[in-house]
Amino acid sequence: MGGKPHNSSGLPPFTLTGLPELETSQHWMFLLLGAFYIVCIVGNALILFVIRKEQSLHQPMYYFLSLLSVNDVGVSFSTLPTVLGTFCFYLREISFDSCMAQMFFIHLFMESGILLVMSFNRYVAICNLLRYTTVLTDARVVCMGMSVIIRSFCMVFPLPFLLKRLPFCKANVLSHAYCLHPDLIRLPCGDITVNNIFGLFIVISTFGLDSAFILVSYVLILHSVLAIASREERLKTLNTCVSHICAVLIFYVPMVGVSMAARYGRHAPRYVHTLLSLLYLFVPPTLNPIIYSIKTKEIHRRLHKILLGTKF
Repeated sequence: MGGKPHNSSGLPPFTLTGLPELETSQHWMFLLLGAFYIVCIVGNALILFVIRKEQSLHQPMYYFLSLLSVNDVGVSFSTLPTVLGTFCFYLREISFDSCMAQMFFIHLFMESGILLVMSFNRYVAICNLLRYTTVLTDARVVCMGMSVIIRSFCMVFPLPFLLKRLPFCKANVLSHAYCLHPDLIRLPCGDITVNNIFGLFIVISTFGLDSAFILVSYVLILHSVLAIASREERLKTLNTCVSHICAVLIFYVPMVGVSMAARYGRHAPRYVHTLLSLLYLFVPPTLNPIIYSIKTKEIHRRLHKILLGTKF
């Protein structure tokens, strides 16, 4: 494994890791992750089905929610093959090209851009309600959705090629049961300056800017809500933002936890970093459909009718 350098032509395989120091719990971990996968895939599929079938839900808010659901299913399917192989069948080796492909799709489906356009939708709906239909036309909604997809693709597309140009001479053991760029960038024995700079650029221009604009939108929303005289109307207006605020928190809080652990928790057991990474990748896709199914009345009613056959 170690010693002899590999470049892109050598295509060195990588070794995936389950739960270091907790190998005896791997089957239980697979059952837990399997439950996450089932809830995520079924929950998001139901939301997409309801939005497609219910004519009254053909609105910008639900179009963006559909994009979020597709994104969540995408990130789940990106990790599923190697998580299944690692935790259930103990298949630890993954080829170089397969690892690059998985890394590309995992990072492609990061949802900060979708959360940003959803926050803009909330801002227009609350602060400029009279102009809502003229600002968020179908054509503009499509353009916003496409811009999120294109930006994500353009940011992630160079990563596999920047890695393939580097020599690998270490034991290529990954820290997780899937391929992530921050994990892979530790392994080459060549100069990774360009990779580090580009990785920092991605973080600042996507997660950094997105979170800043989301914060600004909610500052403006709060300012507008506080101008409403009636306390009941203020609470009713803020209640329309609860689902989105929860989606933002369950995406950014685990991400901050992973970053803090990587920076300040170097002496913590390795399984702590692994569990935090699993939370970051599995919790948002699993909880998003649950939150929106409970807090969005139209979706809640339709799902209730589908699942329980109850007429409203």
